[in-house]
Amino acid sequence: MSTNRTDDEWRAILSPQQFAVLRQKATEPPGTGEYTNKYDAGVYACGACAAPLYRSSTKFDAHCGWPAFYEALPDAVRRIEDRSLGMARTEIVCAKCGSHLGHVFRGEGFRTPTDERHCVNSISLKFSSDS
Repeated sequence: MSTNRTDDEWRAILSPQQFAVLRQKATEPPGTGEYTNKYDAGVYACGACAAPLYRSSTKFDAHCGWPAFYEALPDAVRRIEDRSLGMARTEIVCAKCGSHLGHVFRGEGFRTPTDERHCVNSISLKFSSDS
């Protein structure tokens, strides 16, 4: 799948809600995403280009209202400084197509191997079961 698409091409393959989050950096309301409380074994891929992003074994319950992972697959996401909303954050995007996934936070006290929380919009993901 080509990932060098125009906005019109993305609009043709994504729902309006997916387009708003993946391409325009919107955020879905907390607690509304289909993957927030899903813990089945499998892989989470980019909702736009289907590139694998996270293994379910790295997902944890951060009680934040969005799926949380402590580690992405190697080279699957890019980190971008985000100074919107009057604060410094780190945006995460799909390394293959540049679609917005969410943000990564460090040092929040979660007992994870990386001390990170990748806070990802459910609508930015597609889940594939290991079974």
